[in-house]
Amino acid sequence: MNGENNVQHFLDLIKKSRRGKFKIYIGMIAGVGKSYRMLQEAHDLLDNGIGVQIGYIETHGRAATEALMDGLPVIPRRKIFYKGKELEEMDLDAIIRIRPEIVIVDELAHTNVEGSRNEKRWQDVLELLDEGINVISAVNIQHIESLNEDIQGISGIEVKERIPDSVLQEADEVVNIDLTAEELITRLKAGKIYKPEKVNVALKNFFKTENILQLRELALKEVALRVEKKVENEVVTSAGFRHEKFMACISSHEKTPRRIIRKAARLATRYNTSFIAFYVQTPRESLDRIGLARQRHLLNHFKLVTELGGEVMQVQSRDILGSIVSACKERQITTVCMGCFSFKLPSALLLILKYRKFMNDLSQANVDLIILA
Repeated sequence: MNGENNVQHFLDLIKKSRRGKFKIYIGMIAGVGKSYRMLQEAHDLLDNGIGVQIGYIETHGRAATEALMDGLPVIPRRKIFYKGKELEEMDLDAIIRIRPEIVIVDELAHTNVEGSRNEKRWQDVLELLDEGINVISAVNIQHIESLNEDIQGISGIEVKERIPDSVLQEADEVVNIDLTAEELITRLKAGKIYKPEKVNVALKNFFKTENILQLRELALKEVALRVEKKVENEVVTSAGFRHEKFMACISSHEKTPRRIIRKAARLATRYNTSFIAFYVQTPRESLDRIGLARQRHLLNHFKLVTELGGEVMQVQSRDILGSIVSACKERQITTVCMGCFSFKLPSALLLILKYRKFMNDLSQANVDLIILA
Protein backbone atom coordinates (compact mmCIF):
# COMPACT_ATOMS: atom_id res chain seq x y z
CA MET A 1 0.00 0.00 0.00
CA ASN A 2 1.58 3.35 -1.05
CA GLY A 3 1.58 6.54 1.04
CA GLU A 4 -1.41 8.10 -0.69
CA ASN A 5 -3.52 4.96 -0.21
CA ASN A 6 -2.41 4.80 3.42
CA VAL A 7 -3.64 8.35 4.04
CA GLN A 8 -6.95 7.71 2.28
CA HIS A 9 -7.48 4.50 4.24
CA PHE A 10 -6.88 6.37 7.50
CA LEU A 11 -9.27 9.17 6.49
CA ASP A 12 -11.92 6.58 5.58
CA LEU A 13 -11.54 5.00 9.04
CA ILE A 14 -11.96 8.40 10.72
CA LYS A 15 -15.04 9.17 8.62
CA LYS A 16 -16.54 5.78 9.41
CA SER A 17 -15.95 6.25 13.15
CA ARG A 18 -17.69 9.65 13.03
CA ARG A 19 -20.64 8.38 11.04
CA GLY A 20 -24.05 8.44 12.67
CA LYS A 21 -25.74 5.28 13.92
CA PHE A 22 -28.77 4.09 11.96
CA LYS A 23 -31.81 2.23 13.31
CA ILE A 24 -34.70 1.08 11.11
CA TYR A 25 -38.12 -0.15 12.19
CA ILE A 26 -39.61 -2.56 9.64
CA GLY A 27 -43.32 -3.30 9.40
CA MET A 28 -45.23 -5.83 7.33
CA ILE A 29 -47.96 -3.34 6.35
CA ALA A 30 -49.34 0.12 7.13
CA GLY A 31 -50.80 0.50 10.61
CA VAL A 32 -48.63 -1.93 12.59
CA GLY A 33 -47.31 0.96 14.71
CA LYS A 34 -43.90 1.98 13.35
CA SER A 35 -44.41 5.74 13.75
CA TYR A 36 -46.01 5.18 17.16
CA ARG A 37 -43.02 3.12 18.32
CA MET A 38 -40.52 5.72 17.07
CA LEU A 39 -42.33 8.46 19.00
CA GLN A 40 -42.40 6.28 22.12
CA GLU A 41 -38.65 5.81 21.76
CA ALA A 42 -38.19 9.57 21.31
CA HIS A 43 -39.95 10.17 24.65
CA ASP A 44 -37.79 7.52 26.34
CA LEU A 45 -34.64 9.13 24.92
CA LEU A 46 -35.68 12.61 26.08
CA ASP A 47 -36.44 11.26 29.55
CA ASN A 48 -32.86 9.95 29.63
CA GLY A 49 -31.37 13.30 28.66
CA ILE A 50 -30.65 12.41 25.01
CA GLY A 51 -31.05 15.24 22.48
CA VAL A 52 -33.64 13.85 20.05
CA GLN A 53 -35.73 15.86 17.58
CA ILE A 54 -38.43 15.04 15.03
CA GLY A 55 -37.13 15.60 11.50
CA TYR A 56 -40.25 14.18 9.86
CA ILE A 57 -43.13 12.12 11.16
CA GLU A 58 -46.29 11.01 9.36
CA THR A 59 -49.19 10.49 11.78
CA HIS A 60 -51.78 9.77 9.03
CA GLY A 61 -54.32 11.48 11.28
CA ARG A 62 -54.18 8.64 13.84
CA ALA A 63 -55.20 10.07 17.22
CA ALA A 64 -52.91 7.88 19.36
CA THR A 65 -49.88 8.74 17.20
CA GLU A 66 -50.67 12.48 17.18
CA ALA A 67 -51.04 12.45 20.97
CA LEU A 68 -47.45 11.19 21.29
CA MET A 69 -46.17 14.30 19.47
CA ASP A 70 -46.85 16.40 22.58
CA GLY A 71 -43.65 17.41 24.31
CA LEU A 72 -41.32 16.38 21.48
CA PRO A 73 -39.12 19.01 19.79
CA VAL A 74 -39.96 19.24 16.07
CA ILE A 75 -37.77 20.70 13.33
CA PRO A 76 -40.20 22.65 11.07
CA ARG A 77 -40.74 21.27 7.59
CA ARG A 78 -39.64 23.08 4.46
CA LYS A 79 -42.49 24.55 2.40
CA ILE A 80 -42.25 24.14 -1.37
CA PHE A 81 -44.56 25.43 -4.12
CA TYR A 82 -44.90 22.79 -6.82
CA LYS A 83 -47.40 22.91 -9.69
CA GLY A 84 -49.45 25.55 -7.92
CA LYS A 85 -49.65 23.70 -4.62
CA GLU A 86 -47.87 24.28 -1.32
CA LEU A 87 -46.17 21.05 -0.23
CA GLU A 88 -44.10 20.21 2.84
CA GLU A 89 -40.85 18.25 2.87
CA MET A 90 -38.32 17.37 5.53
CA ASP A 91 -35.85 20.25 5.92
CA LEU A 92 -32.52 18.48 5.43
CA ASP A 93 -30.44 21.66 5.69
CA ALA A 94 -32.13 22.68 8.94
CA ILE A 95 -31.43 19.27 10.51
CA ILE A 96 -27.76 19.48 9.51
CA ARG A 97 -27.56 23.04 10.86
CA ILE A 98 -29.26 22.17 14.20
CA ARG A 99 -27.32 18.88 14.49
CA PRO A 100 -29.53 16.97 16.93
CA GLU A 101 -27.94 14.00 18.64
CA ILE A 102 -30.70 11.79 17.20
CA VAL A 103 -33.30 12.64 14.57
CA ILE A 104 -36.53 10.76 13.82
CA VAL A 105 -37.18 10.42 10.07
CA ASP A 106 -40.36 8.61 9.01
CA GLU A 107 -41.33 7.26 5.54
CA LEU A 108 -37.86 6.15 4.41
CA ALA A 109 -39.05 5.22 0.88
CA HIS A 110 -40.67 8.63 0.24
CA THR A 111 -39.93 10.40 -3.06
CA ASN A 112 -39.00 14.04 -2.54
CA VAL A 113 -40.65 16.86 -4.47
CA GLU A 114 -38.97 17.61 -7.79
CA GLY A 115 -36.16 20.11 -7.32
CA SER A 116 -35.09 18.77 -3.89
CA ARG A 117 -31.38 18.12 -3.34
CA ASN A 118 -31.96 14.37 -3.24
CA GLU A 119 -34.55 12.41 -5.17
CA LYS A 120 -35.36 10.07 -2.26
CA ARG A 121 -35.63 10.46 1.49
CA TRP A 122 -33.31 7.49 2.06
CA GLN A 123 -30.63 9.56 0.30
CA ASP A 124 -31.33 12.40 2.76
CA VAL A 125 -30.85 9.91 5.61
CA LEU A 126 -27.49 8.71 4.26
CA GLU A 127 -26.40 12.35 4.10
CA LEU A 128 -27.41 12.86 7.74
CA LEU A 129 -25.43 9.76 8.75
CA ASP A 130 -22.37 11.10 6.89
CA GLU A 131 -22.78 14.30 8.92
CA GLY A 132 -22.47 12.25 12.11
CA ILE A 133 -26.17 12.55 13.03
CA ASN A 134 -27.85 9.43 14.42
CA VAL A 135 -31.09 8.49 12.64
CA ILE A 136 -34.12 6.40 13.61
CA SER A 137 -36.35 5.63 10.63
CA ALA A 138 -39.08 3.26 9.44
CA VAL A 139 -40.18 1.44 6.30
CA ASN A 140 -42.74 -1.19 5.30
CA ILE A 141 -41.59 -4.48 3.83
CA GLN A 142 -43.23 -3.77 0.45
CA HIS A 143 -40.80 -0.92 -0.19
CA ILE A 144 -37.67 -3.11 -0.22
CA GLU A 145 -36.36 -3.37 -3.77
CA SER A 146 -35.39 -7.06 -3.90
CA LEU A 147 -38.82 -8.08 -2.56
CA ASN A 148 -40.70 -6.18 -5.27
CA GLU A 149 -41.83 -9.24 -7.25
CA ASP A 150 -42.76 -11.14 -4.08
CA ILE A 151 -44.95 -8.26 -2.93
CA GLN A 152 -46.57 -7.95 -6.35
CA GLY A 153 -47.29 -11.69 -6.35
CA ILE A 154 -48.95 -11.46 -2.92
CA SER A 155 -50.98 -8.28 -3.38
CA GLY A 156 -51.23 -7.83 -7.13
CA ILE A 157 -49.92 -4.29 -6.64
CA GLU A 158 -46.59 -2.97 -7.92
CA VAL A 159 -45.14 -0.67 -5.28
CA LYS A 160 -43.51 2.31 -6.99
CA GLU A 161 -41.60 3.82 -4.05
CA ARG A 162 -38.74 1.48 -3.13
CA ILE A 163 -35.44 1.55 -1.27
CA PRO A 164 -32.32 -0.37 -2.35
CA ASP A 165 -31.33 -3.27 -0.10
CA SER A 166 -27.99 -1.50 0.38
CA VAL A 167 -29.79 1.04 2.61
CA LEU A 168 -30.75 -1.77 4.99
CA GLN A 169 -27.16 -2.95 4.94
CA GLU A 170 -26.17 0.48 6.29
CA ALA A 171 -28.38 -0.02 9.35
CA ASP A 172 -26.73 -0.74 12.69
CA GLU A 173 -30.00 -2.09 14.05
CA VAL A 174 -33.15 -3.42 12.33
CA VAL A 175 -36.26 -3.96 14.46
CA ASN A 176 -39.47 -5.70 13.41
CA ILE A 177 -42.81 -4.26 14.53
CA ASP A 178 -44.92 -7.40 14.59
CA LEU A 179 -48.65 -7.96 14.97
CA THR A 180 -50.80 -11.01 14.29
CA ALA A 181 -53.25 -10.79 11.39
CA GLU A 182 -56.14 -10.82 13.90
CA GLU A 183 -54.67 -7.89 15.90
CA LEU A 184 -54.07 -5.87 12.74
CA ILE A 185 -57.59 -6.44 11.36
CA THR A 186 -59.05 -5.51 14.77
CA ARG A 187 -57.09 -2.24 14.65
CA LEU A 188 -58.32 -1.62 11.11
CA LYS A 189 -61.99 -2.23 11.99
CA ALA A 190 -61.66 0.03 15.04
CA GLY A 191 -60.65 2.91 12.75
CA LYS A 192 -57.09 3.10 14.13
CA ILE A 193 -55.44 2.78 10.70
CA TYR A 194 -57.79 4.32 8.11
CA LYS A 195 -60.90 6.47 8.25
CA PRO A 196 -64.16 4.41 8.54
CA GLU A 197 -65.13 4.91 4.88
CA LYS A 198 -61.86 3.25 3.74
CA VAL A 199 -62.00 0.19 6.01
CA ASN A 200 -64.19 -2.10 3.85
CA VAL A 201 -62.10 -1.43 0.73
CA ALA A 202 -58.89 -2.17 2.66
CA LEU A 203 -60.32 -5.45 4.03
CA LYS A 204 -61.16 -6.62 0.51
CA ASN A 205 -57.76 -5.71 -0.93
CA PHE A 206 -54.37 -5.31 0.76
CA PHE A 207 -55.62 -6.27 4.24
CA LYS A 208 -56.89 -9.74 3.35
CA THR A 209 -55.82 -12.23 6.04
CA GLU A 210 -53.83 -14.35 3.54
CA ASN A 211 -51.98 -11.23 2.34
CA ILE A 212 -51.14 -10.16 5.89
CA LEU A 213 -49.81 -13.62 6.79
CA GLN A 214 -47.50 -13.70 3.76
CA LEU A 215 -46.30 -10.13 4.33
CA ARG A 216 -45.69 -10.94 7.99
CA GLU A 217 -43.58 -13.94 6.99
CA LEU A 218 -41.51 -11.74 4.64
CA ALA A 219 -40.97 -9.13 7.36
CA LEU A 220 -39.90 -11.73 9.93
CA LYS A 221 -37.50 -13.33 7.43
CA GLU A 222 -36.06 -9.95 6.48
CA VAL A 223 -35.27 -8.97 10.06
CA ALA A 224 -33.93 -12.46 10.81
CA LEU A 225 -31.65 -12.11 7.79
CA ARG A 226 -30.31 -8.77 9.06
CA VAL A 227 -29.64 -10.23 12.51
CA GLU A 228 -27.93 -13.23 10.91
CA LYS A 229 -25.69 -10.91 8.88
CA LYS A 230 -24.76 -8.97 12.01
CA VAL A 231 -23.72 -12.22 13.69
CA GLU A 232 -21.70 -13.26 10.61
CA ASN A 233 -19.89 -9.91 10.58
CA GLU A 234 -18.86 -10.33 14.21
CA VAL A 235 -17.74 -13.97 14.00
CA VAL A 236 -14.40 -14.93 12.49
CA THR A 237 -14.89 -17.20 9.47
CA SER A 238 -13.28 -20.62 9.74
CA ALA A 239 -10.48 -21.56 7.34
CA GLY A 240 -11.48 -23.29 4.11
CA PHE A 241 -14.93 -21.70 4.03
CA ARG A 242 -16.21 -21.21 0.47
CA HIS A 243 -16.69 -17.51 -0.21
CA GLU A 244 -19.95 -17.25 -2.14
CA LYS A 245 -20.19 -14.93 -5.14
CA PHE A 246 -23.26 -14.67 -7.35
CA MET A 247 -23.80 -13.88 -11.01
CA ALA A 248 -27.08 -12.81 -12.62
CA CYS A 249 -27.09 -13.58 -16.34
CA ILE A 250 -29.25 -10.94 -17.98
CA SER A 251 -30.53 -10.05 -21.42
CA SER A 252 -32.23 -7.06 -23.02
CA HIS A 253 -35.70 -8.49 -22.43
CA GLU A 254 -37.99 -6.35 -20.31
CA LYS A 255 -39.08 -8.33 -17.23
CA THR A 256 -37.26 -11.64 -16.59
CA PRO A 257 -33.79 -10.06 -16.13
CA ARG A 258 -35.15 -7.89 -13.30
CA ARG A 259 -36.34 -11.01 -11.46
CA ILE A 260 -32.95 -12.63 -11.98
CA ILE A 261 -31.12 -9.50 -10.73
CA ARG A 262 -33.27 -9.33 -7.61
CA LYS A 263 -32.77 -13.05 -6.94
CA ALA A 264 -28.98 -12.72 -7.18
CA ALA A 265 -29.03 -9.59 -5.01
CA ARG A 266 -31.15 -11.39 -2.43
CA LEU A 267 -28.77 -14.36 -2.33
CA ALA A 268 -25.78 -12.03 -2.10
CA THR A 269 -27.39 -10.26 0.85
CA ARG A 270 -28.10 -13.56 2.57
CA TYR A 271 -24.47 -14.68 2.23
CA ASN A 272 -23.07 -11.23 3.00
CA THR A 273 -21.25 -11.08 -0.31
CA SER A 274 -21.39 -9.40 -3.73
CA PHE A 275 -23.03 -10.13 -7.05
CA ILE A 276 -22.35 -9.39 -10.71
CA ALA A 277 -24.89 -8.86 -13.50
CA PHE A 278 -23.42 -10.35 -16.67
CA TYR A 279 -24.60 -9.30 -20.12
CA VAL A 280 -23.28 -10.77 -23.38
CA GLN A 281 -23.72 -8.37 -26.29
CA THR A 282 -24.12 -10.51 -29.40
CA PRO A 283 -23.66 -9.04 -32.92
CA ARG A 284 -27.45 -8.76 -33.32
CA GLU A 285 -27.49 -6.40 -30.31
CA SER A 286 -24.48 -4.27 -31.29
CA LEU A 287 -24.95 -0.54 -30.78
CA ASP A 288 -25.85 0.04 -34.43
CA ARG A 289 -28.43 -2.78 -34.52
CA ILE A 290 -30.14 -2.97 -31.11
CA GLY A 291 -33.65 -1.48 -30.96
CA LEU A 292 -34.41 1.54 -28.79
CA ALA A 293 -36.82 -0.42 -26.57
CA ARG A 294 -34.24 -3.14 -25.79
CA GLN A 295 -31.57 -0.48 -25.23
CA ARG A 296 -33.86 1.21 -22.72
CA HIS A 297 -34.58 -2.10 -20.95
CA LEU A 298 -30.83 -2.76 -20.65
CA LEU A 299 -30.14 0.66 -19.15
CA ASN A 300 -32.94 0.11 -16.62
CA HIS A 301 -31.48 -3.31 -15.73
CA PHE A 302 -28.02 -1.80 -15.24
CA LYS A 303 -29.51 0.92 -13.03
CA LEU A 304 -31.28 -1.69 -10.90
CA VAL A 305 -28.03 -3.63 -10.48
CA THR A 306 -26.28 -0.50 -9.23
CA GLU A 307 -29.15 0.32 -6.86
CA LEU A 308 -28.92 -3.17 -5.37
CA GLY A 309 -25.17 -2.83 -4.84
CA GLY A 310 -24.08 -5.09 -7.70
CA GLU A 311 -21.55 -4.72 -10.49
CA VAL A 312 -22.36 -4.76 -14.21
CA MET A 313 -20.06 -6.84 -16.41
CA GLN A 314 -20.52 -6.65 -20.18
CA VAL A 315 -18.70 -8.53 -22.95
CA GLN A 316 -19.09 -8.82 -26.72
CA SER A 317 -19.33 -12.36 -28.06
CA ARG A 318 -21.32 -14.73 -30.26
CA ASP A 319 -20.94 -17.50 -27.67
CA ILE A 320 -23.20 -16.59 -24.73
CA LEU A 321 -22.77 -19.85 -22.76
CA GLY A 322 -18.99 -19.96 -23.27
CA SER A 323 -18.73 -16.34 -22.14
CA ILE A 324 -20.66 -17.12 -18.97
CA VAL A 325 -18.29 -19.99 -18.10
CA SER A 326 -15.22 -17.82 -18.79
CA ALA A 327 -16.60 -14.99 -16.64
CA CYS A 328 -17.31 -17.43 -13.78
CA LYS A 329 -13.70 -18.60 -13.80
CA GLU A 330 -12.33 -15.07 -14.13
CA ARG A 331 -14.41 -13.64 -11.27
CA GLN A 332 -14.50 -16.72 -9.00
CA ILE A 333 -18.29 -17.02 -9.23
CA THR A 334 -19.87 -19.77 -7.12
CA THR A 335 -23.52 -19.52 -8.23
CA VAL A 336 -25.10 -18.49 -11.54
CA CYS A 337 -28.72 -17.28 -11.72
CA MET A 338 -30.41 -17.31 -15.10
CA GLY A 339 -33.74 -17.73 -16.88
CA CYS A 340 -35.06 -20.80 -18.68
CA PHE A 341 -33.64 -21.79 -22.05
CA SER A 342 -35.94 -21.80 -25.05
CA PHE A 343 -35.33 -24.80 -27.33
CA LYS A 344 -36.95 -24.22 -30.73
CA LEU A 345 -36.85 -26.41 -33.79
CA PRO A 346 -34.93 -26.94 -36.02
CA SER A 347 -31.88 -25.92 -33.95
CA ALA A 348 -33.09 -27.55 -30.70
CA LEU A 349 -30.65 -30.52 -30.86
CA LEU A 350 -27.62 -28.27 -31.31
CA LEU A 351 -28.77 -26.03 -28.46
CA ILE A 352 -29.30 -29.03 -26.17
CA LEU A 353 -25.73 -30.22 -26.88
CA LYS A 354 -24.37 -26.73 -26.16
CA TYR A 355 -26.40 -26.56 -22.96
CA ARG A 356 -25.12 -29.97 -21.88
CA LYS A 357 -21.52 -28.82 -22.40
CA PHE A 358 -22.35 -25.61 -20.48
CA MET A 359 -23.64 -27.66 -17.53
CA ASN A 360 -20.53 -29.85 -17.55
CA ASP A 361 -18.23 -26.81 -17.70
CA LEU A 362 -20.01 -25.22 -14.72
CA SER A 363 -19.82 -28.49 -12.80
CA GLN A 364 -16.07 -28.81 -13.41
CA ALA A 365 -15.62 -25.21 -12.25
CA ASN A 366 -17.63 -26.03 -9.09
CA VAL A 367 -20.31 -23.45 -9.98
CA ASP A 368 -23.93 -23.97 -8.92
CA LEU A 369 -26.77 -23.07 -11.30
CA ILE A 370 -30.14 -21.60 -10.35
CA ILE A 371 -32.75 -21.43 -13.12
CA LEU A 372 -35.71 -19.14 -12.51
CA ALA A 373 -39.04 -20.34 -13.84
